[in-house]
Amino acid sequence: RPLLVPDAEAPTATVIALVDATAERTFLTDSGAVLRISPADWSPSLLDGVGHLHLSGYLLFADTSRELALLALESARARGVPVSVDPASAGFITELGVDRVLAAVDGAAVLIPNGDEARLLTGLSDPADAAAKLSRHVPLTVVTLGAEGALVAESGRVTARVAPFPADAVDSTGAGDAFTGAFLAARLAGADAATAAAQGCRAGAEAVTVVGGRP
Repeated sequence: RPLLVPDAEAPTATVIALVDATAERTFLTDSGAVLRISPADWSPSLLDGVGHLHLSGYLLFADTSRELALLALESARARGVPVSVDPASAGFITELGVDRVLAAVDGAAVLIPNGDEARLLTGLSDPADAAAKLSRHVPLTVVTLGAEGALVAESGRVTARVAPFPADAVDSTGAGDAFTGAFLAARLAGADAATAAAQGCRAGAEAVTVVGGRP
C-alpha cells in the first residue's frame, strides 16, 4: 500500500545500476525529491496496525530526512513497535561519519548492515567481530555477507553463522532488500533470528538470479 508524498519542486530520484561480470553492482544516484522528505510528512497514524518499522539508512544522509527518520523511530518506540535499520551505504556512512550514524540508530532493535558497512561502523576487519561489537549497540545485528551467507549477533556475541544458498548470480541489485524483507517477514511470523536469516539468504539467492531489483 504505497504512501507517497509528491514534491512540486524536485524530480523523482534516478538510480543507474552498473553490474560487472561478477554480478556485483554499483549505483549512480540522483536522489531528487527523496531526501527532501521531512518531519512534516510524518504522522503517528502511519503506525496504526503496524507490527514493525523498517528504516532505510539512506534517510540518515540529509538533514531533513534524518529528522524524519529519528521522529519515526521515536514514535515507533513510544508505541512499542520494534524498529530495524539498514545502514544502506558505506560511502554515505563515510560522508556522514560513523559516530553520527551510530547515534542515529540508537534505540533500534535490529541492525542489518552488509560486511563492508559493519567493518566501517566498527573499525574491525573480521565481520564476526564487527557483528558482535555492533550488537552491543543494537541488540540484534545481522550482517549480510553475500555469497558467504550471514552472521547473527545478539547482545555482544555471534549466535549463528548462516550458510549461503547456491545461486547462479547475474545481478546483485536488490539482494540486500530481498534478504531484509524475508528476514523481517519470518521474524514477524515467529521465527528465531537464525531461521529468519536463513530465509533472508534464500530470498537474496533468488534475487541475484534475475536482472534488476526483483523479485
